[in-house]
Amino acid sequence: MAKSSASHKTSPMISIVLLAGLLMSCLHITGAQMGVCYGTLGDNLPSEQEVVDLFNQYNIRRMRIYDPNPRTLQALGGSSIELMLGVPNSDLPSISSSQANADAWVQNNVLKYSDVKFRYIAVGNEVKPGDDFAPALFPAMQNIQNSISAAGLGNQIKVSTVTFAAALGESYPPSRGVFNAEYQSLLAPIISFLVSNQSPFLVNLYPYFSRAGNNDVPLNYALLVPDPSATVSDPPFEYNNLFAAMVDAVYSALEKAGGGSLEIVVSESGWPSAGGGPETNIDNARTYNTNLVQQVKNGTPKRPGRPIETYIFATFDENQKQPEYEKFWGLFLPSKQPKYQIQLD
Repeated sequence: MAKSSASHKTSPMISIVLLAGLLMSCLHITGAQMGVCYGTLGDNLPSEQEVVDLFNQYNIRRMRIYDPNPRTLQALGGSSIELMLGVPNSDLPSISSSQANADAWVQNNVLKYSDVKFRYIAVGNEVKPGDDFAPALFPAMQNIQNSISAAGLGNQIKVSTVTFAAALGESYPPSRGVFNAEYQSLLAPIISFLVSNQSPFLVNLYPYFSRAGNNDVPLNYALLVPDPSATVSDPPFEYNNLFAAMVDAVYSALEKAGGGSLEIVVSESGWPSAGGGPETNIDNARTYNTNLVQQVKNGTPKRPGRPIETYIFATFDENQKQPEYEKFWGLFLPSKQPKYQIQLD
C-alpha cells in the first residue's frame, strides 16, 4: 500500500477516515465526466446493494456493468447513478435473429427497471472481426435501437458498442490514426448508425498495455506525467501523454471513416496495482488514475476544452480473473476500503 502522508502517530482508524475522505473528495470534484466500471469476477465481493451504497458514499455518479444482473439493477433503482448497461457478446446472435428477441431483452432488462437511470446500452464488448458472433453485432444494435425507440426512449438512452485500441491499424502520430482493414468492414455500418442516432463511440483505452508491450514507450508518457523528454510532436499539436494521443488517434480514424461528428466515450481505462511486474504497483496505479481524472476534464489537443466522459476500470480487485495482473485494477479492496488515495492538487 502507498504510504499515508499522515504522521506515524496517527491512529489506524483516523488514517482510514482521512483516506476515505480524500478519495471521496477527489471523485466528487471530478464532476460529471467520470464513471467507474463494476465487474463481478470475484468470490469475496460486497453485495450489489453495498456496491451501490459505496458509489453513493463516494459520489460516483456513473457506473458501467457488463451484463443485466437483476440484483444490480434492483439495487440501482431510485438512485441518481447513471448506468452503462452491457449486452453480453453471447446474447448477440439471439438478439440479432429477431426483433421480438430484442424487444424481450429490452423489456426484461431495461423497461422493467423504470426507476434506473439508463444512459447507454453497450451492445457487445470488444467484438473482433473474426469472432463467430461478429456478423450479429450490427443487426443486434439495430434491433436494440428499434426497441428503445419504440419505447419512446431514443433520446434518453443511447445505443452503441464498445471497441478497443486493437481496431486501429495505425495510431502514431495521432493524426495518422486509421482503423485497420478488417475493422473498417466491421465498423463502417456501426459508425453510420452512431452518426444517425447521435450516439457516442465507446472505446476501451489502456496506455498500460502499450507500455507493457513496448518498453520504448516512456513510463511517464504512459502514466500521463508531463515530461519534456517524452513528448510527441504532431503539428500543430504536441502530446505529453499517451492517453490524449490515443483518444486523438481514434478521433482521426473516425474522421477518415465518416464519423468526425461523433463524441468518444472512454468506456474503460486504468492501471493495475500488482500482478504484471515491477511497473504494476500502487504508486503507478494511483498516479495514472489521478492524472486520468485531470486529463479528461481538459479534453485533448484535437478537441481542447471538451471533457471526455471516462470510466475507470475498475471498482474492485477481482480474484477470479486471469492472468494474474487482471486481478488488481480496483479502486477499492473487496472490504470496500479505498486501495490508495488519489491526489488531485
